[in-house]
Amino acid sequence: MKKIIISALLFAVVINSIAQKNTRAVWLQYLDKTARPVLTNLANNTLKEKMPLVLSDKVDNKAVRSKVAYLEAFARTLSGIAPWLQLEEGDDSEKKLRNEYRQLSLKALSNAVNPTAKDYMEWKGGQPLVDASFLSLALVRCPWIWQHADTATQRNVKDAFLLTRNTVPVYSNWLLFTAMIETFFCKYNLPYDKVRIDFAVKEFSNHWYTGDGMFADGNKFHLDYYNSYVIQPYLLCIVDELNKKDSSYKNFVPRLNNICKRYAEIQERLINTDGSFPVTGRSITYRGGAFHHLANMALQQQLPQDLTAAQVRCALTAVLKKTMDAPATFNDKGWLNIGLAGWQPGLAEGYINTGSIYLCTQIFLPLGLSPTDDFWTKPDAPWTAVKIWSGQDAKADHAVDF
Repeated sequence: MKKIIISALLFAVVINSIAQKNTRAVWLQYLDKTARPVLTNLANNTLKEKMPLVLSDKVDNKAVRSKVAYLEAFARTLSGIAPWLQLEEGDDSEKKLRNEYRQLSLKALSNAVNPTAKDYMEWKGGQPLVDASFLSLALVRCPWIWQHADTATQRNVKDAFLLTRNTVPVYSNWLLFTAMIETFFCKYNLPYDKVRIDFAVKEFSNHWYTGDGMFADGNKFHLDYYNSYVIQPYLLCIVDELNKKDSSYKNFVPRLNNICKRYAEIQERLINTDGSFPVTGRSITYRGGAFHHLANMALQQQLPQDLTAAQVRCALTAVLKKTMDAPATFNDKGWLNIGLAGWQPGLAEGYINTGSIYLCTQIFLPLGLSPTDDFWTKPDAPWTAVKIWSGQDAKADHAVDF
């Protein structure tokens, strides 16, 4: 009998190990399906030719949106998969896939910033500032790309980013866009404008924190996902990189960490038992990008004490399946359609287009963790909504201030 029990336990351990490995493989399949059309075509200098240019029915500026959609698709995609590109670990099939994407990314970057390339991007104006910042974020997250880019590409990247200094950011989360570009310059020991970074960080730290783990987006609070899409992941990255240089914001770090942990708790509780989440606020067609912050906190191994890596993995996996498996999420050529659970153009604001919805790739950030990390190896665990709606006991939630 004892041998039977031991054998059963060993079998359970093996089965669970296979299940966790398969979960990572599923995530990689979603990554590949989403990113491949963008990076393959840009690497081949055919992104403008092949990417369907679908604009919102309420488009606010057709001429501008038509030009910048390609930069949006590239920069947002690359920033979401950058931590995985930086990683060296994984089985043979994962390493092969990563090596392919590294080469695609280098070629794509070269074409995006080469003024003679067919796929040279638009770098002047308001929206290019936004997406130059996402490209900056990608290069901060993945030094491998910058280190392996040739001299001409590095020069062209710097020239493209410098063009954005002529754009005055909106007095909102846009301050973080210009700050992130300067953070890129700072990280790679290039001349940077510290004032732009200081202004952004201090507006959020001194004036725009509203309480209970959330910042206002400028002078007014908006009930949407922008604390996750941009604000908190950007603040964490900017503060971390600058503190490596001169400890500029060391006094802000403990408070910022507490704020970010509290918002991670809130984000985890927003994920329902089936992976759905409240459809509130603008830019909801960014799909899983709504959990950029939770994914980033998992990547940085800064989840709050009450959240285990396993329950966050299971919750984010549910979001992935809910938002990516819905019928008509992709068109017949493999490109994303506008929507949250399929093709839903009515959900799009005037600035939404085919390119912008690739912000969904931010949910892939935990793939930058080693396959041996607890995030991938611990047994499946119920997240808060699953516990509560299955009748299990769970911790009550209360507002916290810092």
